Amino acid sequence: MPIYTYRCENCGVQFDRRQKFSDDPLTICPECETPTLHKVYLPVGIVFKGSGFYSTDNKSASGRKSSRKLDASESSQPKAKKAAASKPDSGDSK
Repeated sequence: MPIYTYRCENCGVQFDRRQKFSDDPLTICPECETPTLHKVYLPVGIVFKGSGFYSTDNKSASGRKSSRKLDASESSQPKAKKAAASKPDSGDSK
């Protein structure tokens, strides 16, 4: 069951009440007994967790580096060196 915050416009008392969704909202103040009680809507703190919630995710591609990710093999060696490294040693060294 949710907890609702109420405030009286007449006397200024503020309190929380646990109610079902199907319950009618309170209208009579328990302190001054006038029908000036209203729900108070408070802001809710939101926390985004996980990937995809960064400020740079929705900005245009201009002004930031390319988002292309290189494989580990591509980033470790240039293509020319990869070809030379993959050839077997001929054994000609003296």
